Amino acid sequence: MPHVDSYYAATAHPAPTHPRVQGAAEFDVCVVGAGIAGCAAALELAERGYRVALLEAERVGWGASGRSGGQAIFGYGTSQTSLAAQVGPEIARRMWDISIDALDWVRARVARHAIDCDLNWGHLHAATKPRQRDDLLGLQRELAEVYGYHSPRFLERHDVEGLLATKRYCAGLFDPRSGHLHPLNYTLGLAHAAVAAGVTIFESSPVTRIERGDPARVITPYGTLTARFVVLTRGGYVAGLRAGSEWRVMPVGTYVVATEPLGEERISALICENVAVADVNFVLDYFRRSADHRLLFGGRVSYSGIDTRDTGQATRARMLKVFPQLEDTRLEYVWGGYVDITMNRAPDFGRIGSNVYYLQGFSGHGIAMAGMAGRLAAEAIAGQAERFDLYGRLHHRVFPGGRWLRTPALVLGMLWYRLRDLL
Repeated sequence: MPHVDSYYAATAHPAPTHPRVQGAAEFDVCVVGAGIAGCAAALELAERGYRVALLEAERVGWGASGRSGGQAIFGYGTSQTSLAAQVGPEIARRMWDISIDALDWVRARVARHAIDCDLNWGHLHAATKPRQRDDLLGLQRELAEVYGYHSPRFLERHDVEGLLATKRYCAGLFDPRSGHLHPLNYTLGLAHAAVAAGVTIFESSPVTRIERGDPARVITPYGTLTARFVVLTRGGYVAGLRAGSEWRVMPVGTYVVATEPLGEERISALICENVAVADVNFVLDYFRRSADHRLLFGGRVSYSGIDTRDTGQATRARMLKVFPQLEDTRLEYVWGGYVDITMNRAPDFGRIGSNVYYLQGFSGHGIAMAGMAGRLAAEAIAGQAERFDLYGRLHHRVFPGGRWLRTPALVLGMLWYRLRDLL
């Protein structure tokens, strides 16, 4: 299946197609899912000398990794305070450091493998109301005093308005070490580097069953791979594969639009520095400039999995609340996809038995953290599991309601958060 019709697919670099699984083959490690996490895990393992197969049900980067807002941000989908409440301050500090290492991993891999993905640094968390301004001030203090992270700079309204041509935000927290990129070209670049390191990629090869054992057997409709280890990179696209951890993640629909090219002068007047922006509402807006001077804007979610409104018009309406001066601008691309969230918005990494690893629940922070998750899984398989095992200390719960009622239960719960955004 081709990539979804998006701005990213339209501007993707040429990439080879890979064969589907045929017959039987043996590898040291079989990685399932060729998004950022899967490509990173395969690359890291191959560089350690493992024979690696990377299986993808569709195309490399077909899922969330190739469709997202493209923002690489410090931390996690949940707060450091929430992490510390679960695992204690020392482990929370180590998790924080890993999230910063994740940003450095992106920088290093893009440089080492000359990945052309429009990588730019600078990210603004923006407050839409006074209580959020106070929250951002508190976050800045916490990051500096507790975690030794002094990079973020607090911006008052006039500073934000000097950066963005909008009256919507009353304050912001700017981090020069976070940034943004073209997510599909980034994922394709990681896959190219993985192949160069010796990874065998199979596309159009959905995994229907995993038979645990030593070695494990990974079953597709067209053939079977055996491997000493399996790494499941579970995003929002895991239908039909039951592997023991799926009920702790929920696929949530999110939507992005791209305007027509605005020209360098006009886009620079809207966002005077090439930085990414996200507000701090629970149902948030996020936006950035593209390399060809468009505005890329995301701002809707569907917890039900049903898109009941016109995606383009609804997202455009949110865009015009931020930049009403774009009223005369048409949208050229409108697309959506699923991200995987956990109940507590913390990542969920672990093992099923002794040799099946899973990586899931990035909760909107996958651009940076998914690459690091792949590295952590590779470390663990190679015998250095200390960092990977930190995440096993987090307390994850299944979404309530079972197969039929968990989505309606989530929708009702999210209504409360949406009302809180509006107050």
